[in-house]
Amino acid sequence: MLYRFQSRASPDFVMLEVHARQLLDIVGKSIAPQGIITVEQIPGAISALEAALSREGGNAHNHDDYAVEGHANDAEKQHVGLHQRAAPLLHMLKDSLAESKDVTWKT
Repeated sequence: MLYRFQSRASPDFVMLEVHARQLLDIVGKSIAPQGIITVEQIPGAISALEAALSREGGNAHNHDDYAVEGHANDAEKQHVGLHQRAAPLLHMLKDSLAESKDVTWKT
């Protein structure tokens, strides 16, 4: 299943369910087929994502705290770390905060 994130301040993006659920969990939102991060909630969501990214450090491979699945050593080169997975949502949240627009998602 895919999750579509939307905001009137930023282009939409689509994410696989497993990664969307991970990011929604980090920002403290209930996992649901649709939802909203209000303008008032955005600063906390940004802080939560940035804290998770700082815990990951510069580690772009499968040793991050939020690895969704295990990878063999030869697959490490292909692993997408939390920094890459969180970037679209973090950008959308920052753009939405600057323009006072909510962020929504739906499946």
